[in-house]
Amino acid sequence: MLQRIQSIYLIGAIICSGILPFFFPLWFDENGFPFYFQGDLPISILFGFGTLLAILAVGSYNKRQHQFVLNRMNIILNIILLLLFVLYAPKLSGDPFVSKKGIGLVLPLLSIVFLALANIAIQKDEKLVKSSGRLR
Repeated sequence: MLQRIQSIYLIGAIICSGILPFFFPLWFDENGFPFYFQGDLPISILFGFGTLLAILAVGSYNKRQHQFVLNRMNIILNIILLLLFVLYAPKLSGDPFVSKKGIGLVLPLLSIVFLALANIAIQKDEKLVKSSGRLR
């Protein structure tokens, strides 16, 4: 159900983890060539799992608790991806002879923001359903 706000947020997370990494490089190497996420297997796997979890969460719109758990798992996965980028950060120090950082390093952070907003909207829906159940 795309009319629910959490579905829109989840589509934003899908775009951040599944589409934008193809267009924005993670960093530039010492020769100035862009390095995309496909060049490293763990990064590719984590971006792929993040996209898959967000797609599964959009598909489980009628199971709010399941959707909430999938979003939490996806947030943890994106935090692991950010930690992996931090591990690569010593290679990206800012020295003029070492590579420059790209905007792709921010994509997991944007995905976390979208997933957190989706979880807030899911909690609001759950609260609304529980309160309407008391009126019966």
